Order: sequence, then structure tokens, then C-alpha cells
Amino acid sequence: MTAPPPYRLQRNAFGALEFTGPDGETHSGVVPVRAFPITDPEHGIGLVDPHGQELVWIEQLTDLPDDYRSLLETELACREFIPEIKRIVSVASFATPSTWVVETDRGNASLVLKGEEDIRRLTSPALLIADSHGIHFLIRDRYALDQQSRRFLDRFL
Repeated sequence: MTAPPPYRLQRNAFGALEFTGPDGETHSGVVPVRAFPITDPEHGIGLVDPHGQELVWIEQLTDLPDDYRSLLETELACREFIPEIKRIVSVASFATPSTWVVETDRGNASLVLKGEEDIRRLTSPALLIADSHGIHFLIRDRYALDQQSRRFLDRFL
């Protein structure tokens, strides 16, 4: 069993995350923030107060007791919505703006790509695509996509 950390983490009566430090001071509205949300999501998580001040640094989620880990994973899942593109079904035009129909790990979606600059290269072979509504879509491995999807994508890279 994992030893309890020197702080307390819980939800308050309003459902907000609450952090009580070793000094006994309580902070409401605490937000977990991943240092590397795509490349290493289990390591490097900061808990910050509503003013952006870091309260504690967590090296890895597995170091936490189950109840704290579950609480943080739930909070992070609500905060981070990045569907992963599994297949590009169609592209309306090869000039931008362009409407794409994609299959993601969260179902089918339609996105509007405003310009090629909205496709960001991450650590190879990953890409992050921002649509016109500010939703980010992840392609974890562009080389693992089917041939048609790679052809569509290559037109914009």
C-alpha cells in the first residue's frame, strides 16, 4: 500500500477539488495540470490554486493512494478533452478552410481546419490538429493511419 502524502485532497460540498497542505491551510478550486499531457501523461502533475500558484508537484500518479489517484484522474478527464483521430474519412477540399470528417476514439466527428498552421507537429510521429472551434484532435502516430488517411493528411503537411 502507498504511504499517504503529507497533504489531504478531497472534494468540497460544491464539488470543487480541495487541497489541505501540511501546514493545515486549505485551498478550494485546485486544478491538476499535466506537465506532458500527450507524451508522458502519468508523470509530472502539478496541483495549482485558482491563482495559478503551484501547491504540490506529483512525480507520478501511481505514487498516490488509490482514492487520491482516482480523484485526480476523474478531474483530469473532465478537463482534458482531446479525441484521437483513428481515420480521416473525407476532406471537403484541399484548400483551407477545409471540412474534415474523421473517426476518433470518441466517435465520428467533423472539424474545420482553418489553415495548415493549425496542424502542429509534436514529438514524431504525433500531430495535434486544432479545429475552428478550438477543439484539439490528436494523431498519435500518423504513419499508423490507413493509406487514404495518410494521403489526405500529406496534402496539408
